[in-house]
Amino acid sequence: MQRPEPGEYKHYFDRYISRVDEDDVLGLLERQIAEIRALLGALSAEQSRYRYAEAKWSVRGVVDHLIDAERIFGYRALCISRGETHELPSFDENEYAAASDADRCDLGSLLDELEVARRSNLAMMRRFDDGAWSRIGTASSGPISPRALAFIIAGHQRHHVRILEERYGLGR
Repeated sequence: MQRPEPGEYKHYFDRYISRVDEDDVLGLLERQIAEIRALLGALSAEQSRYRYAEAKWSVRGVVDHLIDAERIFGYRALCISRGETHELPSFDENEYAAASDADRCDLGSLLDELEVARRSNLAMMRRFDDGAWSRIGTASSGPISPRALAFIIAGHQRHHVRILEERYGLGR
């Protein structure tokens, strides 16, 4: 698949798209399922509640945020691939996190939920034709294409995995 062009997304999303060097973004999205499980799957309940600072998310909270983003970005890709012309809303990840109470959920269950959401998005995206991938819609007050959203989903997870490694000390 061709990488998204800058006009297909708001500049803000460069922070995620730039983390994806691969051309096979669907293959990367598939591999990321096992990668996140390898990083987090063996954590104890206590370790999964760890926060590197007082006001930061726990490990469980990070996974819950990945689930929310997976669903929202997938929904945007669906809408735009089908020709939606109405602007799709943004979301405040901190408000979503505050309302989710992720720490009451088992980490294994959260990882299962993330995998289900990712596999659902992959099944949907594998059906997109060239026209669907390249349609431009509007979300968060800016242009966005399903192609850009696939790269954003992959880069967004890489962004948070890096934080889990560097700030939470995981994977060392």
